[in-house]
Amino acid sequence: MKRKSLGALIFFLMIFVVSQAYAADVRERASKTFKPIPESAPAIKGNPATVIKVELGKMLYFDPRLSSSALISCNTCHNVGMGGMDYQETSTGHGWQKGPRNAPTVLNSVFNIAQFWDGRAKDLMEQAKGPVQASVEMNSTPERVIKTLKSMPEYIRIFKKAFPVEKEPVTFDNMAKAIEVFEATLLTSDSRFDKYLKGDKNALSKTETEGLGLFMDKGCSICHGGVNMGGQGYYPFGVVERPGAEILQGDKGRFKVTQVKSDEYVFKAPSLRNIAITPPYFHSGKVWNLKDAVTIMGSAQLGIQLTDSEADKIVSFLRTTTGVQPKVEYPVLPAPTADTPRPKLD
Repeated sequence: MKRKSLGALIFFLMIFVVSQAYAADVRERASKTFKPIPESAPAIKGNPATVIKVELGKMLYFDPRLSSSALISCNTCHNVGMGGMDYQETSTGHGWQKGPRNAPTVLNSVFNIAQFWDGRAKDLMEQAKGPVQASVEMNSTPERVIKTLKSMPEYIRIFKKAFPVEKEPVTFDNMAKAIEVFEATLLTSDSRFDKYLKGDKNALSKTETEGLGLFMDKGCSICHGGVNMGGQGYYPFGVVERPGAEILQGDKGRFKVTQVKSDEYVFKAPSLRNIAITPPYFHSGKVWNLKDAVTIMGSAQLGIQLTDSEADKIVSFLRTTTGVQPKVEYPVLPAPTADTPRPKLD
């Protein structure tokens, strides 16, 4: 009996040692592959942030009068209370039109190499101008936006404070600059995964650690590494096996921007931060279940069939990337005047 007990003890000790060694290896590799989300907004080249500029950006972000219908704001499609997205396959815009692609989350988007699924906007400032002018989205024009803003004395006053050295501070570019610095503050630091990356080895459970190991071992982290776990490169959707037409929806991705044949069905790798709270998935928004999305990526991008257990473990890891959501107090917006353009609904 004593020998059997001793043997069992040695066996369990060996398992423990191996398990600890595996966990330490995963932590070491993860620290080289990922970085935690910082707690404060990064500096934006050419657009320094000030308290008043960020506050102005917040007001503009929530103001639906930037749209011609006065119904749609930035927050409509990128709701900061819902993970920075709108819980739609594709967003509903002006006149109930449906946009062509799923709205990516605005949270942590400042860390992306570019904006939109096809990277057509080089930064958040350029991105902020796009939806305002898109007929399927906010359906406005720079001229209408400026007329709207200048019709309200409170906006003129705040623009002057936010851009004090400019003779004409109320411009379309400055609107976008203000929105950019506000969006840069929408960070989700302090997730359990971030705590793990900062040295808390107990922040992840055994199953979640195994999921992280699989995420790296299977090759997921090649496209979804760094601080934002993605957003840093463009890749074909279907490296090994192209997904079905119901997922692709005939969208050729970056090809529409570059007109280069090799860019057909190429998309910017999305951030996987907060992925558990931002369904549906992919540019088409046709996949609502995270496990299904993980399985599809395994076959399409890596040419492997993940087992149920492997997919479950990867999903359990991905859930740990949900950070503390930004708490944004809804701003009180300037009152309209007789000169403020009336809503245009057609």
